[in-house]
Amino acid sequence: MEAPILALTGRRSDQAGSSRDSTAAENMRQLVHLRWIAVAGQLLTILFVEYALGFHLPLLPMLLVIALQAGANIISFALLRTKRVPRIALLFGLLFDVGSLTAQLSLSGGASNPFVSLYLLQVVLGAILLQTWSVWVLVVLTAICFAGLTVGSRPLDYPPELEPLIGDLTTFGAWLSFVLSGVLLAMFVTRISRNLRARDAYLADLRQRAAEEEGIVRMGLFASGAAHELGTPLASLAVILGDWRRLPKIAQDPELAAELDDMQAEVQRCKAIVTDILHSAGEPRGEAMESVPAGAFLADIVDEWRPTLASAPLVVDLEALGDGAVVAGPALRQAIWNLLDNAAEASPAGLTLRATRDGEELVIAVIDDGRGFTEAQLASLGKLYQSGKGAGHGVGLFLANNVARRLGGRLEAVNREGGGAEVRLVLPLAPKRR
Repeated sequence: MEAPILALTGRRSDQAGSSRDSTAAENMRQLVHLRWIAVAGQLLTILFVEYALGFHLPLLPMLLVIALQAGANIISFALLRTKRVPRIALLFGLLFDVGSLTAQLSLSGGASNPFVSLYLLQVVLGAILLQTWSVWVLVVLTAICFAGLTVGSRPLDYPPELEPLIGDLTTFGAWLSFVLSGVLLAMFVTRISRNLRARDAYLADLRQRAAEEEGIVRMGLFASGAAHELGTPLASLAVILGDWRRLPKIAQDPELAAELDDMQAEVQRCKAIVTDILHSAGEPRGEAMESVPAGAFLADIVDEWRPTLASAPLVVDLEALGDGAVVAGPALRQAIWNLLDNAAEASPAGLTLRATRDGEELVIAVIDDGRGFTEAQLASLGKLYQSGKGAGHGVGLFLANNVARRLGGRLEAVNREGGGAEVRLVLPLAPKRR
């Protein structure tokens, strides 16, 4: 059996950076959606005001601004395909939207245009998405743009028949601008807040995993040191047992000779475990992992495990596996071995190993007839030192949970109605080797 405790550890800073990039990309995607809404809304509004209400707008420059917004969206979409969106890109995106809005307003009434309140939409989004210094840059430039609209803007050319309704039209436009800003803010702030909460939850999970892996490192270092210390006494025991085998009294007693054989076998097993620990201490994470038939992999584990605890009969059910494959390695082998050890200790009368396929998942269940788990143990399943055996135990479930998570699966546990417990490793099926 192999015990690659140190092989489970790894650095998480790259994943934290990936999470930040992913959140920035998702927020940029929301800005792209908002800009498409702006493109469609501006186009419909311009055409309605020009042809339905009879206003005379500078169509060519206004349509050119809309075309620039569409082009910016195409560039943003290409940037999103790389999934590496720097946070500064969000500031540039919002500044571009402020500039586009300023250009459209300057061509259609300037500061008197009721849609000038849409500036607040950009400021609110910036306050949520940007760093503090970036927000103030956006606020200052937006204020400058607003002030610039008071001078040099093209006034609206009202048709003569609508001049008596200028006040009503302005009021209606202000109301429509308020409704539009409120709806867009509700839509996009909700989505962006969800993205930020998801990022925070992911980072919290990374911190939890880092704390757990620190525990794994400590256990690995302790195991490595203990393996070095155990090498000498195990070698001494092997020599003593060899000397005993040559004693006439033992050689002539079949019962003592059989017990001596068992002792030598256990010493050799201990030496093999120590050797594997020392070997795995320098093994990089993920080494020696490959896609193998799940049935053969589990059968090998059973064949190795049976002699170690013969007092606990093991029932094996692998018939439902078919030709399913799994990404296997020393860590997964150790995890399943630990589950069998735990179940045998809890249920000396016997236990069951059952493996089935559930869609694209492999379910490895270890079932015992012991006393089961308490509610507190089920709630903290897979956490270090959460065990009913006393302080310092629970390492087997903790390591099994980490192995399952690294392979894209999960660890589950339930109490059976008739008594006992069932612990399941749920893993994704691997592609079959050709």
